[in-house]
Amino acid sequence: MTSSRGSLRRYVLDANALIGFFEGRETAAGKVRLMISEALRLELPLLMSAVNWGEVYYMEWRYHGEAKAREVEAYLYRLPIAVIAADLERATRAATLKQKHNLGYADSFAAELAMERSAWLVTADPEFSKLGKALSVYFLPRHTR
Repeated sequence: MTSSRGSLRRYVLDANALIGFFEGRETAAGKVRLMISEALRLELPLLMSAVNWGEVYYMEWRYHGEAKAREVEAYLYRLPIAVIAADLERATRAATLKQKHNLGYADSFAAELAMERSAWLVTADPEFSKLGKALSVYFLPRHTR
């Protein structure tokens, strides 16, 4: 993010960025933590699609159980992250990206939101490079399960 409010860089979090943060993956968590601090300081929330939030919730439940998923959900409400709903128009644009670029379905929502808001997508997923210059991507270090 830059310091003058007129030229602030907006960020959209992909699911794996938030999962890395919650799981404390060193480099990814540190970078996301810095983005959260800046979002608080500048009063400019990070963005995330509701579809990608659902992916985070599901993954936490799948790997750590329902109680952990609910704990992560409660923590999300305290973070400067605006979760953006997936309406019909957004879903259509995301489906178009999925078809044109062979993205995963949830990934297409993250890309669509970043493109619509002229924001940088924060992710560790190299699949987003398929979009080329149509999407600005801030790549986090990749971590595999």
